[in-house]
Amino acid sequence: MSRSTPAIPRHRTAARPGLFSREGIFRLKPVDSSEEETTGGLRRTMGLWQLVALSLGGLVGAGVFSLAGVVAHEDAGPGVLISFLVAIIASAAAALCYAEFAGTIPKAGSAYTYSYAALGEIVGWAIGWDLLLEYTAIVAVVAIAVSGYLSYILQHLGIDLPNWMLGAPGTGSGHRVDLLAALLCVLLAFVLSRGTKESARFETVLVAVKLAIVALVIVAGAFHISAGNYSPFLPFGIGGAFTGAATTFFAVYGYDAMSAAAEESAEAKKVLPKAIVISLAIAAVIYLLVCLVLLGMQNYRDIDVKSPFSSALAAVGLGGLGMVVAVGAVIGITTSAFANMLAVTRVWFSMSRDGLLPRSFARNHPTRHVPTRVIWPVGIGSALIAGFLPIREAADLTNIGILMAFVVVAVAVVVMRRTRPDLPRAFRTPLVPFVPAVGVAFSIWLISNLDRVTWVRFAVWMVLGLIVYGLFGYRNSAEHRGDGHAPGATP
Repeated sequence: MSRSTPAIPRHRTAARPGLFSREGIFRLKPVDSSEEETTGGLRRTMGLWQLVALSLGGLVGAGVFSLAGVVAHEDAGPGVLISFLVAIIASAAAALCYAEFAGTIPKAGSAYTYSYAALGEIVGWAIGWDLLLEYTAIVAVVAIAVSGYLSYILQHLGIDLPNWMLGAPGTGSGHRVDLLAALLCVLLAFVLSRGTKESARFETVLVAVKLAIVALVIVAGAFHISAGNYSPFLPFGIGGAFTGAATTFFAVYGYDAMSAAAEESAEAKKVLPKAIVISLAIAAVIYLLVCLVLLGMQNYRDIDVKSPFSSALAAVGLGGLGMVVAVGAVIGITTSAFANMLAVTRVWFSMSRDGLLPRSFARNHPTRHVPTRVIWPVGIGSALIAGFLPIREAADLTNIGILMAFVVVAVAVVVMRRTRPDLPRAFRTPLVPFVPAVGVAFSIWLISNLDRVTWVRFAVWMVLGLIVYGLFGYRNSAEHRGDGHAPGATP
């Protein structure tokens, strides 16, 4: 009797997860709302008012000293008040969404981290990659603007600088490099590299001085308001006021840069949402008062768009305050550059810690506990852009990424409410999904009005980013490798 050979059982091979699944490019970053767990070794040293100062550094800058006058003269007339009010309402919708995430996920990275946790790795990568360029370009643009005011101040002090160092090639006779702008970028990188506590003090002092100068100008100008200058209130119609809102919106979104420093704020879940709301409320009051005083002192037709406040003060016999305005502009715009440079370094740090960029960049300085390996490349990169690109070309790089981030964060709030309703939230965005929808609609409207060149540059940068993600980020992601800590980090 022959004995049959037993059959060897076959083991089924586990189905390989799809690329476009939650195990593929849409895998989620785990939501850890613990403030004590800081894997990058960043120190939580900033309190509520330091965060407010950092946010105001980004919110109150060129909009006060330049943008209000430009929009009034070219688009809205006295109706610039409506322009700023509409922009503030739209920005507040996005700010409330940021506040919910800041109180839920108190981690570095701002919109990158929020979108990674809510919508998936590829979305987080796209937003993070885009913000690297946007924030760096904003630093360069602001540095170029500061350079112009510094040149004005030096000229009035009798100091004439050689033409070769006064602007990028093609911006004027003999111009070779905007040396003052480039040096400012390097100086800001140096300040950031000294440590979070020290750099936050630097920013707080500058913001306090800036607000004092703005208050002085508002109070001085208030005594010279003529009601007749407010008529006609809407010379370009209500459409002109809404067109102006699209421009002024870019003056009222600085809180997003502050949210990137979430891991360096004490009691982040409590103070971050408060800092966002308080700073936007203060900025709203400042902008509305600035518009009232500026348009009350001088008719919108006579405003000098190059120096709106200086021309308005001169028109009422307060030309001596022109130098004060110039100094305030230098300080005010510098604080904006500082806030954005801090933001880009924290986004880069967070992406590196997650393995999407080389993890060596996530190693902090052993004693200062700041990501100096990221800070200096950002400082040098922004210095090169500021030194060798005209301000218009640099500015074209800045707009679309921030608006895309607003859209994604607003959508992510709605998604997280459905997918993680159990998640502890220190702050809840009111009237969801209506408030996020307002932020999305306004941002999409602004994006649709950007020029073709901006879209082309954005597309090229994003294609390059997808190549980097495909060749490096996807396989080295902490979620792909199963580890959540960068080498050398403190678990």
